[in-house]
Amino acid sequence: MNDWAGRTATEIAAAVREKRVTPREVVAEHLALIERLDGRVGAFRAVRAGASLAEADALGAREDLAELPLAGVPVAVKDNLAVRGESTRVGSAATPDTPADADHVTVARLRAAGAVVVGLTNVPELCVFGTTEGVHGTARNPWDPARSAGGSSGGGAAAVAAAMVPLALGNDGMGSLRIPAANCGLVTVKPGHGVVPAGIGEGDWFGMSENGPLATTVADARLMLTVLADGALPDREDSGALRVAASLRSPLAGVTASRPYADAVREAAGVLMKAGHQVRRADPPYPASLGATALAHWTAGTSVDARGLDRRLLARRTRVHAAVGRRFVARVSTGEGRQRLRGRLEPFFAEYDVLLTPALARRSPKAGPWHERGWLRNVVANSAYSPFTPPWNLTGWPAMTVPLDTLPSGAPCAVQLVGRPGSEAALLELAGRIEVLRPWRRTAPPVSV
Repeated sequence: MNDWAGRTATEIAAAVREKRVTPREVVAEHLALIERLDGRVGAFRAVRAGASLAEADALGAREDLAELPLAGVPVAVKDNLAVRGESTRVGSAATPDTPADADHVTVARLRAAGAVVVGLTNVPELCVFGTTEGVHGTARNPWDPARSAGGSSGGGAAAVAAAMVPLALGNDGMGSLRIPAANCGLVTVKPGHGVVPAGIGEGDWFGMSENGPLATTVADARLMLTVLADGALPDREDSGALRVAASLRSPLAGVTASRPYADAVREAAGVLMKAGHQVRRADPPYPASLGATALAHWTAGTSVDARGLDRRLLARRTRVHAAVGRRFVARVSTGEGRQRLRGRLEPFFAEYDVLLTPALARRSPKAGPWHERGWLRNVVANSAYSPFTPPWNLTGWPAMTVPLDTLPSGAPCAVQLVGRPGSEAALLELAGRIEVLRPWRRTAPPVSV
């Protein structure tokens, strides 16, 4: 591995600020790794090689370089957020290939902090599914290339896990950050509603979608989240031991966590008890109707995003998803279903500060042309492996994924931490304790090509 690809964002920014390396040198090394690896990984829809080097040169000449928290850090951006001068394709042939006039606010904040956008990452069409494949490519898990990186922020997770960038910007509407982060051994935070500007698609999937970081360390995730929140991320008041509920119960009836993910929760519970927190086995009172509520919101969000697009250019699974969702748009627009869920779960989170669950029920499906397969087959595959993430988009509460242990294949395993509104700092603190007591390998071994 070369000198800077594979380093953390925190390390790179410090070195650039101290002028031990130039932004161009850092960006050039990451671009070289992208060129060598991405033919196998499929992380990027578009690489901004020339543009990012020019931007790195301009950054290196700035007089305020020493004040930039992400000075010279290469980042990748999910292809549903605008990057000035680049088209936003959202994984589809039906979207216009027209360059954006301006950066999305989150991209602008990253650039203002000194980050350099090296490319836009692959997503499933309209960011619908928990695997990433389509007309622009297939994103594979660098730890296990036969498997999908997950979705919908799969390209970004694959890029970070393969050390092609230290950070990626993604978003999460039903688990789209946490699912690929869990597959690829990364740290991510889906912030609570309003912490980071959304502006994702046509209405943020009724307010369920949030932008957030993909990183290899808790410190990097905290740094990027703070930048995205414009420095407004609150510090956690030191209130001593947190009350943690450990649960293996799936929110979706009929789906259970496989042994590696259940064991990861038990191990994380032990780690947190060792760190001085109060951990008890307790299950949230998920309603029996939660699966139907999640499906209604999931499909309705796609129906809104598909408006105005040429249906003939959409994949069949996307067309069906949008068609199913049309009948639910009016119902979910009221927000009543989400409010009922919050009301049901709030007493649980009055008794417990944090919920600990498996991040996934099992490893991701095999990488392949899922966009060419039937809608029901996609929905069943997604639901069977990622039932633990959707409730927290419906409530709008913060949740994060933390690597812990490995699967029998050698790929990473992970747990999920969930908190009440405003608990992002507390979740990051807990994740930091897990990282100290059970450190993980940050990036995958080099992927053969």
